[in-house]
Amino acid sequence: MSAELSAEHVLEVLDPATEEVIATVPAATAADVDAAVVRAAKAQSAWAALAPGERARLLRRFAAAVDAHLEELAALEVREAGHTIGNARWEAGNVRDLLDYAAGGVERLTGRQIPVAGGLDVTILEPLGVVGVIAPWNFPMPIAAWATAPALAAGNAVLLKPAETTPLTALRLAELALAAGLPEGLFQVLPGHGPVTGGALVEHPGVAKIVFTGSTGVGRQVLARGAARLKRVTLELGGKSPNIVFADADLEAAAAAAPMSFLDNAGQDCCARTRILVQRSVHDRFLDLLGPALEAVTVGDPADENTDMGPLISAAQLRRVRAYVPDGAEGIRGKAPEGPGFWFPPTLLTGVDPGAPVAVEEVFGPVAVLIPFEDEAQAVALANATDYGLSGSLWTRDIGRALRVSQAVRAGNLSVNSHSSVRYWTPFGGFKQSGIGRELGPDALTAFTETKNVFISTEGPAQ
Repeated sequence: MSAELSAEHVLEVLDPATEEVIATVPAATAADVDAAVVRAAKAQSAWAALAPGERARLLRRFAAAVDAHLEELAALEVREAGHTIGNARWEAGNVRDLLDYAAGGVERLTGRQIPVAGGLDVTILEPLGVVGVIAPWNFPMPIAAWATAPALAAGNAVLLKPAETTPLTALRLAELALAAGLPEGLFQVLPGHGPVTGGALVEHPGVAKIVFTGSTGVGRQVLARGAARLKRVTLELGGKSPNIVFADADLEAAAAAAPMSFLDNAGQDCCARTRILVQRSVHDRFLDLLGPALEAVTVGDPADENTDMGPLISAAQLRRVRAYVPDGAEGIRGKAPEGPGFWFPPTLLTGVDPGAPVAVEEVFGPVAVLIPFEDEAQAVALANATDYGLSGSLWTRDIGRALRVSQAVRAGNLSVNSHSSVRYWTPFGGFKQSGIGRELGPDALTAFTETKNVFISTEGPAQ
């Protein structure tokens, strides 16, 4: 259910493939946030009092509603975010699966009995209350669900602030939640501008926790403003992930997988493997294999089933990406449409200094650098030579090396001989400047609870 908004200001939603305005949406003010918190707190009390099995049943109904409208949600994601239709279907399905997974945890959210002298000691997991979720524009549906699903399952209310550019799927999910039987006010969507709507959520005394996904710079601001109220904060921030290819790897498999490891969602992915580190002895061979795979990537209409990569999200993002790639830069470039839309071609840069901005900063576009290394120690040093530590991959047939390098690389999510980063049944989060806390996995619900300890004396009152 979307919040009742004043409509004093509106957001224009553009199709990034055509630059056409496809919708206008009221932007929530600080007063709208205040009113939404009051409604959420009222709904949360009743929701938390429900039997766990009833909460689980309603969440499964929500999941079923998402599944029944999967194509509609995917089409919205294509229009507002420029995602390819195949990716958008997966994302809507991921929301469904997250709700089902969270529903399965409701009746397993239990405390502990701790042996103590003189009585019985138990812990109780209680919901926090009202949770604020600030979602990004790069994966509007699934990342919103990463926090929303477990927070609801744990007995909380959720106020979701989607990105300014991508509010439509969030608003539709709120409608589906209400139709599925979730109480009015329990899950509200508050579209709006970050400093206004997001800022009001972060600073509101009635919001117990903030889950923010976005840039590291804004994440620092969220953390600082939340700290003033001792608010719990989870941050999923930027990344500059390495793709380490050793000489003993299956080079054909590594080269075939490399393009979409940094081109998925036009590179607008905090886990994108944008630093391809290749052992020098196989560097030329790997580049020979990678070039044709990169040039074969189809960039175009995201609604076309045959498209591999769509546009960037906005004109501002296009300007940002262009600034990292100077004219005449050495490397390989694919093709992209000309004319309306925020298009940038797949780009692999070679001959780049490992300390150059494009090699260590998050570009958030379809741009990667190829850097050679001599040995395992240098590979680890290069992999760790950024402020980020979110994800990464390594390709090798040596299981000992796989274990050594996995332990040495400072990142929260690593894959060996694959580029997998996110599975909803395993924890996800970053090291260093890539975030604080973890989402997803078997402990996801616990992150939205308080632990209360209760001691019951068995010795009777003192005489």
